[in-house]
Amino acid sequence: MDTKLKVAVLGTGIMGAAMARNLLGAGHEVSVWNRDAAKTEPLAADGAKRAANPAEAVADADVVLTMLYDAAAVEQVMRSAARGLKPGTAWVQSTTVGMRDVPVLAGLAAELGLDLVEAPVSGTRAPAEAGQLLVLAAGPEAVRQRVAPVLDAIGARTIWTGEDSSQGSAARLKLVVNSWVIAASNAAGEVVALAEALGVDPQQFLGVIEGGGLDLPYLRTKMGLITDDGLEPASFAVDTACKDAHLIVDAATEQGVKLDGAEAFAARLDRVSEQGRAKQDMAAAYYASR
Repeated sequence: MDTKLKVAVLGTGIMGAAMARNLLGAGHEVSVWNRDAAKTEPLAADGAKRAANPAEAVADADVVLTMLYDAAAVEQVMRSAARGLKPGTAWVQSTTVGMRDVPVLAGLAAELGLDLVEAPVSGTRAPAEAGQLLVLAAGPEAVRQRVAPVLDAIGARTIWTGEDSSQGSAARLKLVVNSWVIAASNAAGEVVALAEALGVDPQQFLGVIEGGGLDLPYLRTKMGLITDDGLEPASFAVDTACKDAHLIVDAATEQGVKLDGAEAFAARLDRVSEQGRAKQDMAAAYYASR
């Protein structure tokens, strides 16, 4: 089987652009589209074909990869792409979506005659750029083989969660993973805020936990973004984290589970977004304490 594929990447923000570059680096033929066309210009310099619209991007593609803001954007863009799609195209859907969105997108895939693979990813800017994302995927065995070269190019490892991409097993796992990500990020911001309020050097706190079970590289990274004024460019932006936090709360609520911490962090992200920090790193939730 030819492992060099024609891949259309719809959405070239922080993650999508990195994915497209790694696909190009792996030798695939890549076409790109983004609502803000300026975001595809750097990719053209790397060898990608810029498309004027989603339908043009997906024409003759073997695999379509969506990395957009939310499920509504995915549905809108894929419907716009419909006239360019060929039946049987593999659709790698990497946008983080909620549990209510999964059957909607599975239905859209069936309507458009596409072979859907759920493939949300765990990781931020740096691992995305290095092709070291963790891919959480669900899909039939036959389709897995077809999309394997794409997943191998964007990620270091793929964890398959099920055969049926309409059941949302990958989306469920992604929400659980992100619940930990937002909890750890919020903790970093609150630790810095409390330390400053009490006249404690945040570095002194890090010295206390150094080398122990409470010492997390992620905690140090997020604290560093706050203390070193490194919130831009974002690794995981406030607006995206806010969307994901609300998806997590909604999913828990539907199952009768109360997540006080996730609800509080969603509210904190809402507040800092209203402060004009939507495109800063999610560690900017620190400013909700001020």
